[in-house]
Amino acid sequence: MSLQELKKQARQLSVSDRLELVHAIIESLQDVPNQQSERSDIIKQMKGLLKTDEPAPTDEQVAAMLEERRMEKYY
Repeated sequence: MSLQELKKQARQLSVSDRLELVHAIIESLQDVPNQQSERSDIIKQMKGLLKTDEPAPTDEQVAAMLEERRMEKYY
């Protein structure tokens, strides 16, 4: 059933039945976890795992690390 069909059928219900339907929809939405909040919590945990007491490497240090890795890999 499409959303349009569902809306059309809902309009044909009595006022009390529509209120009951609204209540049921609200209850179903309350059962759904807030995905945005859950995602934010996971991102915060991941950032915490990556934290160190050392400063971030400079561009030159990163380039040197990449070059060193290439040397290990291909030679």
